[in-house]
Amino acid sequence: MSTQRQLRVGEEIRHALAQLLMRGDVPWPKGLRPSAITVTEVRISPDLKNATVYIMPLGGEKLAETVKAMNEGVGFFRFAVGKAVKLRYVPTLKFVADESFDAASRIEKILLDPQVARDLKPKD
Repeated sequence: MSTQRQLRVGEEIRHALAQLLMRGDVPWPKGLRPSAITVTEVRISPDLKNATVYIMPLGGEKLAETVKAMNEGVGFFRFAVGKAVKLRYVPTLKFVADESFDAASRIEKILLDPQVARDLKPKD
């Protein structure tokens, strides 16, 4: 269960990273230039020293390469967060792929299955 402070700090970090990615100031490795990256969520530890950043490139293209590149350039992102967000300690960032979109599409596919849809209809 996250505290109000964890949620607030996580949102501040998410906004700072989203602004950075939107401006396009990221030094991407040669050959990798993702079109748009969404920072879906930032979960931060109770001591505010570790943050897990969930990301998803537009359309899920080059997901593994993008996550790897962002984890390799984590120092750049951490410095940018430190400048944008007033905290005593800048948390250590770890970028991971957001799997919630896949789970949502799997659930939707199950609900649209004719056998399941039959059970969801109200009885007369």
